[in-house]
Parts: sequence; C-alpha cells; structure tokens
Amino acid sequence: MVRGKIEIKRIENQTSRQITFSKRRKGLLKKAHELSVLCDAQVAAIVFSQKGKLYEFASSDMKKMMEQCEIYRSGYFHAERLQEEDDVQDLKNEVTVMVNSIELLRLHCRKLMGQYLGSCSVDELNEITIQIEKSLTLIRSRKAKVHEEEVGKLKAEIAGTRELVNERTTLHEMFEEKPLWMKSRSLESKNNASSSSAFENMNISDVETDLCIGLPRSQV
Repeated sequence: MVRGKIEIKRIENQTSRQITFSKRRKGLLKKAHELSVLCDAQVAAIVFSQKGKLYEFASSDMKKMMEQCEIYRSGYFHAERLQEEDDVQDLKNEVTVMVNSIELLRLHCRKLMGQYLGSCSVDELNEITIQIEKSLTLIRSRKAKVHEEEVGKLKAEIAGTRELVNERTTLHEMFEEKPLWMKSRSLESKNNASSSSAFENMNISDVETDLCIGLPRSQV
C-alpha cells in the first residue's frame, strides 16, 4: 500500500506530535548508525525534545567529535573573516587610488586656469601651453560654427519676411486695396459728379439758343 504525501507543518495534536517525534527520532538515529557503519564515517547526532530532553548518537567519543567540530568551525570562520578583511582592504585601496586620482585632476585643472604654477617645470609649462592652445582652437571652431548657424537662421527669417512683404504687395496691386477714408471720398465725388451732370442736362434742355453761322450782322 502506497503512503500518501504528508504535508510538512507543525502537528497541532499533542499526542500525534509526540508519537511522530518518537518514531522519527528513532529513524534518524538508526540512519546515523547505518551511515557510520556503511561508509566508515564519524557521525554524531543530537536531538532535543520539546521539553528539553537530550537524545544523542555518536559513532565514536562524542566529546572528541565535538572538539573536532569546534576546531573546524573556528578555522572555517577564521578563514571567512580573513577573506572579509582582505575584501575590505581591497576596497580601501581602491578608494585611496580614486581619491588620489581626483586630487591630481583638480590640481591639473587649477594649473590650466593659471593657478599653482610656481612648482611647475619648463616641460610642464610647455605641456600646459599646448593643451590650452588646443582647447582654444576647439572652442573657436565651435564658436564659429554656432555663429554660422545663427546667421543662417537670421537669413532664412529675413528671406521669409521679404517673401511675405512681396506677397502682400502683390495682393494690394491685384485688388487695389485702398484705405476706408479714400473709398468713402471717392464714392462722394462720384455721387456729386452724377448729380451735377443731371442738373446741367436739365438746364440745357430748358434754355433756348440762337445759333447763327456766318459773319456777324452789322447794326444800322
């Protein structure tokens, strides 16, 4: 008959828990004994019950095995501690190297700015001069490029403005746009001209004329 899988958790029932502890303790000690016999190994097992009762098994003297275990643990933890100390020392060395590198870079930057030059040799001064000249060349080149780009943008804006002015002028010429006050005056002048011409036509039709062709008559 196949046993079902048991869930590994604390047994709530005290009686069942005590029975299980007794069975598994005996099985554990039996397995420890078999391991020591079959494999010629030094095996020690220590079990404390819930009430603090001690159960133990040792293939040889328990005290000697405990001393051997303590020696091994001391050596293991000592080696681990040494490794940690070595790691910490390596980190400290790296930090020291980085701090020194940063300080050298700061001193070099100050020398490029014209500070702390009293301790510089002729070769160092020549090197600083070359670096400054290279930096100035790069800066001037970049400045010229930026200036050229800005001039190009201004030219493009001016060209766009001129195009707009030309288009506006063309539209004015096409549609003969005039200000509102000029339109009103032209309308008034047209109305006055039409009314005056009508009045003159009326007067001309009412007046009789005597038209003679030839020399003027002599008066007697």
